[in-house]
Amino acid sequence: MDPAPSRKQLTHDRILDAAARALRETGFHGVGVADIMKRAGLTHGGFYAHFPSRDALIVEALQRAGEDSQGRLQRSMAAGEARAGSRFRALVESYLSETHLKAADRGCPVAALLSDVPRQSDAVRAAAGDRIASLIARVAAALGPDAPPDAAAIVASQMVGALQIARALGDNALGRRHLASNRRFLLERFDAGAAREAR
Repeated sequence: MDPAPSRKQLTHDRILDAAARALRETGFHGVGVADIMKRAGLTHGGFYAHFPSRDALIVEALQRAGEDSQGRLQRSMAAGEARAGSRFRALVESYLSETHLKAADRGCPVAALLSDVPRQSDAVRAAAGDRIASLIARVAAALGPDAPPDAAAIVASQMVGALQIARALGDNALGRRHLASNRRFLLERFDAGAAREAR
């Protein structure tokens, strides 16, 4: 049995949770030390007992955001796979869902942050690269071993781009239609069952 987390660990986790949410809500510029500590209900002065720098916080917050998003996606996929009968279909329908469109603060950090990654430090870019690799690996697992080379990277790119564009269009008929057309395209191209239904 694991020991109960220490008070310091619980505080560290509160800061990380606040930063992970802020990253996805407002981007990298929204992760200021004072603001994050305030969100966590803590004083600014306690920050350096937990992190040596803002970048160190962002690196850990990216990991936390990715783990949180993957957990949500996994649960959604499990429910969808039972209904759809295809892991890939469950992935596409979960990632390109209206729920994910509305929930940027709890969704995929890759879609929320990608355009701003090149302007970050080396450490933050490396952490973002890990999140991208993790998403591509999840797509590869859903596609299965018979998928064409580079299919997982291509599908991941389309899913992330489609979600970003839909969010830019807004949580409205236009944004939802954009998601639906991308879901349809990906399923017809990469999911045998959906391709049969389309014929």
